Amino acid sequence: MKEENQKTDLSALPKEMPPLLPETGFLRLCQIIGDKKTIPAIIPVSRSSWLSGVREGRFPKSVKLGKRTTAWKVADIRRLIEGEVAK
Repeated sequence: MKEENQKTDLSALPKEMPPLLPETGFLRLCQIIGDKKTIPAIIPVSRSSWLSGVREGRFPKSVKLGKRTTAWKVADIRRLIEGEVAK
């Protein structure tokens, strides 16, 4: 079992933007962490690690697009990949 304070290693992230990352807009969680069957991960962490990182401020905050729709700004994900802290 992972410790709660364990840092996620972002050094394995690609240095260039993945080709499927749009220029602007929003990404849903499955587009960020991937789907084992169909969608490749931009950031290879589990759902629980991602949500924990959002709560702790290691990953960008989400944006509510509707009652049951949560997404992340592409610009924030790009900054995360580039190594900047996105809050």
